[in-house]
Amino acid sequence: MRVLILGSGPAGLTVAERLYELDRYDEVDAHIVSDEPDPPYSPPAMADYFLTGRETTLFWKGRDVLERLGVTHHGGACRSVDPAAKLVQLDDGTELSYDRLVIATGSRLHAEVPGVDLGGVYNFKSLRAARRLVERARRGEVESAIIVGAGFIGVEVALVLRDLGLEVTMISRRWVMPRGLDPETGEVVLAALQDRGVTVRMYMPAEEFEGDEHVDAVRLASGERLRSDVYVAATGVKPNVEYLDGSGIDVDWGVRVDDDLAANPPTIYAAGDVAETRDRITGERYVHAMFPNAVNQGRVVAEHLLGYDTVYEGAESMNSLRHLGVPVVAAGAPRGEELRLQRSGTLRKVFIEDGRITGFQLAGDIRGAGVYRRLMLQRVDVREHSSRLLDPGFGAGALALAATPGL
Repeated sequence: MRVLILGSGPAGLTVAERLYELDRYDEVDAHIVSDEPDPPYSPPAMADYFLTGRETTLFWKGRDVLERLGVTHHGGACRSVDPAAKLVQLDDGTELSYDRLVIATGSRLHAEVPGVDLGGVYNFKSLRAARRLVERARRGEVESAIIVGAGFIGVEVALVLRDLGLEVTMISRRWVMPRGLDPETGEVVLAALQDRGVTVRMYMPAEEFEGDEHVDAVRLASGERLRSDVYVAATGVKPNVEYLDGSGIDVDWGVRVDDDLAANPPTIYAAGDVAETRDRITGERYVHAMFPNAVNQGRVVAEHLLGYDTVYEGAESMNSLRHLGVPVVAAGAPRGEELRLQRSGTLRKVFIEDGRITGFQLAGDIRGAGVYRRLMLQRVDVREHSSRLLDPGFGAGALALAATPGL
């Protein structure tokens, strides 16, 4: 069986690795297509890599992982897919056949701000793009940066550039990390960013990156123009699916897949930032562009390719900030009744609906995050324990108690 994997990110690489673990490529002939000039890497580890120079977490499976796995690598970007002929065409005209296709082409920067394509507008969506800016900062060629967007990526970028010595201004349409945190928890992140010397302009939409061929200012909705040495767009991501136009593959925001992660037609699977899957908490269809989901989906896809009846539980929303100075973890959906506990420097929130945890947000003290996540995913009724739920010591013992029927 010839398996063609489009993309060598966490999802695509996990497919290849799991196929090797289970099959040793006895029945499988595995191929990977990627236009990345670097070996497969972990995007969440880029901040640590730029700050410390450590490669062990960045190249999380080793620089030589494709060689060790014996995967045939094809360099280039995908131009089109023909499911009827089971052919993929690359941008250089090369045609690759397959018996089973795995779409794991990830996502790219998505910025609905005019001028984002001007020269001098950077992004941290790929190692190649981020490295160009970091190298300029280290050479002392730039002293200031404006970041448009205050989501998870924007916060990470701000911290990296600030630690490299740049004066950093962040522009946010709403509060800090609005997709992952509510405004109150976002205030904790805001305070930590300000303590690190980052200037944050909230509720101040960016209207346009101005310039002819090269950006020279950001114009805000107020009409104010901000200038800097460099500009970074960090407004979100969008699945890479344009090359699927006309293929007949079912695509909405991402590639729509069933509970086996199979697309339409069923000889095709999708995993990672490109896969539109079911949220395991809300049941809604969504693209969860997060490393743990990509790895889990890659494993599930590989097992289904080999005939295993693996159950896919769905994707989940979860983010954590490690370089902020104040630890922050958020998971699930903030809906239902809110339980909160605020003490000096800490904020703990757990959201309950029908007696079950739907989400949680922890800032300053993240003890219990693993317990909350397990209770949430197992849909354990926690009403009997609500008085102790916010206690940071609500640990393994309480988990065992809560998960035991009748206790």
